[in-house]
Amino acid sequence: MSIKVDQVSKLYGEQRALDGVSFKIERGNIVGFLGPNGAGKSTMMKIITCFLPQTEGTVEVCGFNVAEAPMEVKKRVGYLPEHNPLYHDMYVREYLEFIAGIHKLSNKRKRVDEMIDMVGLTIERKKQIGALSKGYRQRVGLAQAMIHDPEVLILDEPTTGLDPNQIVEIRNLIKNIGKDRTVMLSTHIMQEVEAICDRVIIVNHGKIVANDKAANLTNYKNKQVIRVEFSQLVASNILASIAGVAEVKKVTDTTWLIASHADTDIRKNIFDFAVSNGNSVLTVQKEEERLEDVFKRLTS
Repeated sequence: MSIKVDQVSKLYGEQRALDGVSFKIERGNIVGFLGPNGAGKSTMMKIITCFLPQTEGTVEVCGFNVAEAPMEVKKRVGYLPEHNPLYHDMYVREYLEFIAGIHKLSNKRKRVDEMIDMVGLTIERKKQIGALSKGYRQRVGLAQAMIHDPEVLILDEPTTGLDPNQIVEIRNLIKNIGKDRTVMLSTHIMQEVEAICDRVIIVNHGKIVANDKAANLTNYKNKQVIRVEFSQLVASNILASIAGVAEVKKVTDTTWLIASHADTDIRKNIFDFAVSNGNSVLTVQKEEERLEDVFKRLTS
């Protein structure tokens, strides 16, 4: 088990930033750690990376307790914090060689070259960090987090400040990295989680409110939902009586969300109903609950 969190709480005075949080992450998994601002995401990540002590509970990374063996944990963890701390007066290569020295890498120059190429810093490698755009500074932060080839990668808002093309590149990079190590990332970009994460953990007010694959969190997983717009008013009790209809929900006077069991296609029955009642179907669209909808439902 790469990360094991057991009943962890963090108190600031009387405020509980984390309240009895427990989860496990296995090697080779990319897990999205989500929650609204102030939910406890960064606090949890700082505890895992030994930057903060927990008040209660235990955390193990690669079998080492963060409180008892912090140096062993740090050897195995790469961390990109939300506010990327860099030395702006240093040059890109100089900074990465400095970080490689801290980790006592024997092949410093070779590893720095590999990281510069991996995160797309080749054309900026001779610049001072302070002269880089925010997106390129974020790449430098990713490079320093991965330079010692850690078993666990903790990324707090890794695509902040990147343009759409850069976001896709970093997503692909994280996905490739996650094939043979553990990646835990927080983000507010739900499409990012849907694109690269194997599992989603959602926290709210310091507690876990969801821990599953994104597809399993949707309300629509066992049913098919279609949005139907009619040309005339329709009563809900009449719609509910159509064969195969399990549930109806009014959107406007003429637009309805109509649900059936996942293996039942009710579109023909809807059209037949409309024709027989002198009505018309103007639009039919399949509805899918996205991760963003799940997030709002669980945290609002």
